[in-house]
Amino acid sequence: MDFDLFVIGGGSAGTRCGRIAAGHGARVAVAEARFWGGTCVNVGCVPKKLLVQAGEYGQWAEDAAGFGWSIQTRGHDWRALIAAKDREIERLSATYRRLLTNAGATLFDAHARLVDPHTVEVDGKRVTAERIVIATGGHPVRPTLPGAEHGIISDDAFFLPEMPRRMVLLGGGYIAVEFAGIFAALGAQVDLVYRQPLPLRGFDEDVRTMLAEAMDASGIRLHPDCGIARITPDGATRRVTLASGEAITADLVFFATGRAAATGGLGLEVGGVATAPGGAIVVDAELRTSVPHIYAIGDVTDRLNLTPVATAEGHALADTLFGGRPRRVSLENVPTAVFSTPPVATVGLTEDEAARRGAVDVYVARFTPMRHNLTGRARRTMMKLVVDQASQRVVGAHIVGDDAAEIMQGVAIAVTCGATKADFDRTIGIHPTAAEELVTMRTRTRVSGGEAAR
Repeated sequence: MDFDLFVIGGGSAGTRCGRIAAGHGARVAVAEARFWGGTCVNVGCVPKKLLVQAGEYGQWAEDAAGFGWSIQTRGHDWRALIAAKDREIERLSATYRRLLTNAGATLFDAHARLVDPHTVEVDGKRVTAERIVIATGGHPVRPTLPGAEHGIISDDAFFLPEMPRRMVLLGGGYIAVEFAGIFAALGAQVDLVYRQPLPLRGFDEDVRTMLAEAMDASGIRLHPDCGIARITPDGATRRVTLASGEAITADLVFFATGRAAATGGLGLEVGGVATAPGGAIVVDAELRTSVPHIYAIGDVTDRLNLTPVATAEGHALADTLFGGRPRRVSLENVPTAVFSTPPVATVGLTEDEAARRGAVDVYVARFTPMRHNLTGRARRTMMKLVVDQASQRVVGAHIVGDDAAEIMQGVAIAVTCGATKADFDRTIGIHPTAAEELVTMRTRTRVSGGEAAR
């Protein structure tokens, strides 16, 4: 055959799989139709974090007065930010491409699709491969409601020519709360509309409550238990009618209502690859599809849609197939962060999840960080540990507040290693930090599950 491995998709999962496989000596080809680095590098994690940081600089300039600094700002230059973001993304995308080329992989800047279980049509030719990996990721979904064509999806937000001054954002997940914080920090009036009572469905209830309170305190107008009935254009503005009947005038309507696996046009039916009702590719524990020599990794499987998970799957699959080191990627205790304002970070089980398995001890601390005692900014931090009562293992950790993601990475190691509450308690804290609260929480807040739930 032409190749030992053909990877369809040049995002985080596909490039890691192709690069490592080529390093093991496999003959590898990778095809990418849109941009190297995929969603994360181009229209996801990386540019989003840059926009988050842009908003933080403005807040820090305001907060500096509390420390004796007199800083005058001349307003934010949206176009300068987007130009700087574009330069960085171009650099990163080229790096992904270069890493593959240096590893010896053959690259196709073209759409690829299956024409039979071992043949891929790409760039006007047909090539064969012993094994095929599908790593095409996902794409944002536009809702079906009257006037939906007058709103944008997350991909569009990174290329707006002007900064909107009034925006309505529909959604309550990662993307919705992150962009609500971004645009509010950059000076926009943001209305966040979501169908649940609280944002971040699936996260710990204390986290959800704390974030909603923080967003409200920052000036974001929250519309829980609500949806958008219709959107009507009015010149350069949009009239957004909510399900409640309230009408809001906005410069921009932003849809953050979920993502779907990018499986259209891949010829999966010809190749015999089975998909779930929503379009995601079904895989087993070894990342095999219904066709034994065809694999799928990353968001296209719609299991745990996080860039580090996709990267880990790509690496593990390459090691398994070509490196003589068969291994799997565990989807338990995967840490994650939401770069909202303030940020959220979590690892392990929520209190409700843990309580369904048995009795748990819950420790919660809420406090104002040292910095904001001087700035006067209404921003508090919440830290929470969920402890299995029988074993005293820490089975969940949750943080809302400044530097949450940076703190949680280290905590995730402890949780993954099975650390107990006693291990946390005997660890000396670093003072003065917010993080030391994790090792000084001695008083149990409550008990959940087990007998406590009856």
